[in-house]
Amino acid sequence: MSFSKCTLLIKFIFQIIFLLVFASFFSACAHQQDAEPSPSKDTDKENVPPAQPEDTWKLPIEIPEGEFYKVGGWYSDHQILYITNLEQSSSVYLYNLLTGSSELLYKSEVPIVTLQTSPSKKNILIQSSPSTYEGQVTILSLEGSEILKQAIPSYELAFEWNPFNESQILISSFNEDWTFQMLLLDIEQRETTELTLPQPFVKWLGNEEVAYLNWNDDGPSLFAPLMMKSLRAETGEEIFTDVLQFAAFNDILMTVTVKDDEQLQATYTFYDEDKRIVNSFSIPHLSMFSGWLVPYNDLNVSKGEFLTLKPVKSAEADAYREGFELVSYDINNGKRNVILNGLKNEPILLSPSGKFALYGNRFEKVIDLETKELRELIEK
Repeated sequence: MSFSKCTLLIKFIFQIIFLLVFASFFSACAHQQDAEPSPSKDTDKENVPPAQPEDTWKLPIEIPEGEFYKVGGWYSDHQILYITNLEQSSSVYLYNLLTGSSELLYKSEVPIVTLQTSPSKKNILIQSSPSTYEGQVTILSLEGSEILKQAIPSYELAFEWNPFNESQILISSFNEDWTFQMLLLDIEQRETTELTLPQPFVKWLGNEEVAYLNWNDDGPSLFAPLMMKSLRAETGEEIFTDVLQFAAFNDILMTVTVKDDEQLQATYTFYDEDKRIVNSFSIPHLSMFSGWLVPYNDLNVSKGEFLTLKPVKSAEADAYREGFELVSYDINNGKRNVILNGLKNEPILLSPSGKFALYGNRFEKVIDLETKELRELIEK
């Protein structure tokens, strides 16, 4: 094979890895939730009892207008935010699972791409798409009024809300060729600052500290060192070597690694704010052409419960047909609880109390983790 063909092959492999990492970033970081429930809102939300068994929930949701697009996330344990589309416009509704009522919070004249609540549920971030090469970021209050709106030239955007200072949001702005800019949006100051960070997929570790996997730009790699960097510093500090994936849940840091003597197992390790090990466990994992598949997961920090989809055995991802178990792990004592079997590897998102989980590519299902029941939010 000629040198030029080898070079093209290496670039092609590297692009595949980048896109896989990019996809897993959105699945993991776009929906990270804080453990504290938010206050109730409005008359149909006031004096409502805390989360109830799902047999009291009013389902499926009756869509007031337009076509269901997706659920954006939890507002409280008995309220969710969902998006509908009508022609080129989008609307955001607040749905009360106990009363069965939908309240219109916000209407956009251009399509809404995604929605996130702040970690404490005090604000809502909406990303809309006026055109292919422009993203529009809107910050709403709980009542749906606009606090800030800003247009950002981009092909794709990713967000990381600072749980230690909710007035700050890190924005990764990608061009069509996947080159990127890192921006820091300060809601309180109403300003955006460009940052110098070597990687686009970052997590907050503190008020001004972030972490990222420092992938080698010269060629494809299955693992990378996990770095910590202050936004004020020029260089970062290596925390761990050979990490496959990581996540940060407030003061809890999680890494996914593969041990040399257990190549068929993925090891999940949890660290406290001082980088001391809290607990660790291993599960089977699925291999792909460019590495290993890390299933969707989430953590409820206050309860110390980690929820993940787990393959029943190690295998090649393309040939795997046995489905996934939904399993919770107590990261403090290691207790394991199988909730459901035979599921697909699709996004999951815990409610503020950790009693329920949204599930599905559009979060169109909800799971009661105590009764182990799964229900459809939208009538098929």
